[in-house]
This record gives sequence, C-alpha cells and structure tokens, in this order.
Amino acid sequence: MFIDRINIYVKAGDGGNGAISFRREKYVSHGGPDGGDGGNGGHIVFHIDEGMNTLLSFRYKRKFVAGNGGNGAGAKFHGATAPNIVINVPPGTLIKDADSGKIIKDMSDGEDFICCRGGRGGWGNKHFATPTRQVPNFAKNGTKGEERNLTLELKMLADVGLIGFPSVGKSSILAAISSAKPKIADYHFTTLSPNLGVVSVGGEGKGFVAADIPGLIEGASEGAGLGHQFLRHVDRCRLLLHVVDISRGEYRDPVDDIVKINTELEKYSPELATRPQIIVANKTDMLDPDLTDIKAFEDFVNGNGWELIYVSCATGENMKELVSLTARRLAELPPMKIYESEYEPEDVFVESKKETTVRRENNVFYVEGEWLYNFMGQINFDDYESMKYFGKVLQKSGIYQLLEEKGCKDGDTVSIYDFEFDYVK
Repeated sequence: MFIDRINIYVKAGDGGNGAISFRREKYVSHGGPDGGDGGNGGHIVFHIDEGMNTLLSFRYKRKFVAGNGGNGAGAKFHGATAPNIVINVPPGTLIKDADSGKIIKDMSDGEDFICCRGGRGGWGNKHFATPTRQVPNFAKNGTKGEERNLTLELKMLADVGLIGFPSVGKSSILAAISSAKPKIADYHFTTLSPNLGVVSVGGEGKGFVAADIPGLIEGASEGAGLGHQFLRHVDRCRLLLHVVDISRGEYRDPVDDIVKINTELEKYSPELATRPQIIVANKTDMLDPDLTDIKAFEDFVNGNGWELIYVSCATGENMKELVSLTARRLAELPPMKIYESEYEPEDVFVESKKETTVRRENNVFYVEGEWLYNFMGQINFDDYESMKYFGKVLQKSGIYQLLEEKGCKDGDTVSIYDFEFDYVK
C-alpha cells in the first residue's frame, strides 16, 4: 500500500519543576537553599530515512509524545533531561501545519529538523537566594512543551516525471532506462503507485531520477482514476516525459491524449503545466501509417514548441537517445524545487486561539494566560533578537489591542508574569 499524505499529532515534553529544598546538615550552620533545577523536556525531531519511500509507517501510529523532564531535587540535584522523539520520514516529505496548511519544513536538505521544542526545566530555589532573601520558599515550574497537529505530505524527489494515459508504456520505459522493476501488464491501472528509477548517464555518479506517475486520465484533477492521488509527485519534476501510444492502440488519438493530460495538469497547477515537456511517441513497432496521420501529429507537437522522439520499448528503438536527450535538457534547467517555509515561529502562538485575560489594578495592567506563561519561558530578555520576537508575538496575538480596549495608554505599566515594561503605542 502506498500512502503519501497523513495527519499526525506531536507534542514535545514538558520541563521538570525546580525543587524547594534547604541544606540541613549537622555542623553546617548556614546550609541555605539547595533546590536543583528541573530537566528539559524532549524535542520532536524529524529525520530523513533514505530507505523509506512511503508514509505507510504512520498508518497505525499517529500520535508522538516526548517524555517530560525530571523534577529537581535537594542537594542541587538536576532533574533528568528527557530523550528526544525521532520521527523518520522519506526524502521529499513536506511538514505542514494541519490547521492553516502552511508549510513548516521541506525535508529535502538532509538535515534533521526540530519541529516542537521541549519545555525548559524550572529553576530550583537555589537561584532565588539574595542577601535580603536568604530563605526563598519558592521555585519555578517547568514550561510546557510545544504541540502541533501536522500534515505530512510526500512529494517525491524526481528530476523527470513520466506522464500519460494508462497503458501507453510509461512503466515499460522506466524499466528500460533504469534498474527499476515496475509491474507491467496490458490492462489499465497496472501501476497503482509512483515508481522511482535511477537512470545512469556516462560516468559514475552521474544520472537522474525518473518517476512513473500512474493513473492520469481525463478528470484526474477532480478525482477521477488514480491521478488525483499522485499529481503532487510531479510537482518537483524539472522535466516531463509525456508518453503517448503512437500506434493508436484502443483507437486513441495521441493528439487528443496530449490535450487532455495537459488540461488536467493546468487544472491542478498552472505552474506545473508550464514545465518543459518532451513528447515520447511509444510503440513505433506497432505503428500503422494508414491509421495515424503522422504529419498532423508532428505539426501539432512542433506548433506547441515541444521536442518529439519516437521510441519502442519492445525493440529498444531510440531508448539510449531518449536518455541522452533527457540528460541534455536537464543540464539546461534550474535545480529541483525546494519549498520554502511559510510558517513563522510566532504562528504557533498566534493561530492557536489561546485564552488571554487582561486585568487592571490602579495603573498596572496584568496580562495572563497559560500559553503566555509557557511562551515567557522561551524568551531571553537580555537578547535583542529574542525581545523582537517577543514583541512580534504580542502584536500578532492581539494583546496590544486587548490592552488598549482595557484603557491602557502610553506610559502605563504592563506586567506579564513578573516582566514589566512601559506601554508605548
């Protein structure tokens, strides 16, 4: 079974709580506070597994929760840091926010990606001792780990996509030019999932990856046939090999087939329809010139600015020439498409519809909310960039608007969990 789109839930671990403890030991008159810090929660990390080519492993496990950090203890013992949860995905997987549909990360660069960060461990009371507060009877709780609902969507990493109607010979061509061994038979929808093949060209390490995209028929972009499931795998292809049956098998018209398939590409993605194409006229060994108007076919192809090559998988005619032509065209094209992230770090707070309260005591406005408490634990108030991020989240989450609705004006004091600042509009 081939699965290329699935929803999952991920949650990083919470940070452990800091400890409240005092050193009490015989002959030690000034033991003082010795509460240790809590450990950090585990991250949710995505890792590319080159051996995977489907999201089938997520069919029965869709919830991933990292462990919480250990609580601190006396004698300045630090709580244990929880291990990370590592989730393996195939190359080319897009990680999207399930609610907004925004792309968070394109897993195509070979690097691990921390999707949700674990909560920070809270400070023990040893941090709060001062000359005037020698017996701090409080500690800091750990912050919550991030959590998200995600959509994983696989877009295969192929340079070349073989497109066309069923039974025109796409799988046969892939088998002939690469080491792939797709299922081949003389009935429609033999191919039920995309097949990848590595095509060697010249020296060692040179070549390209080709994908046989199954099931494209008229109406595929609206869900007909199998094509609607797999059109996304053509998105990254730099070049399309448009295969037609030039022998007019099943009395099909190759010109009409090209028009219909390109119409489906246009409906699915106008940008995809502009990709360069090579028309591959297959089954020349079965060609009957009395049934096919070759000149009208060639005039149509040339009129649209496409290149044309005649091949036969049965006899091997022009298969090497097809590989050479494809390699030359790929060398002239820009590199494979990598999707940029559309998800800003603050979106996890802005789009989550968290509850926020603002109350006024004299001229001080207190802003509270569980999400805010966790958010404050991620801010380094001594760092300029961190403070810019802090201000951006307050702006986008509507906190400034809430403050103004409560009557906050320039010069008034705003307090968010012990962090105070003067409001400036």
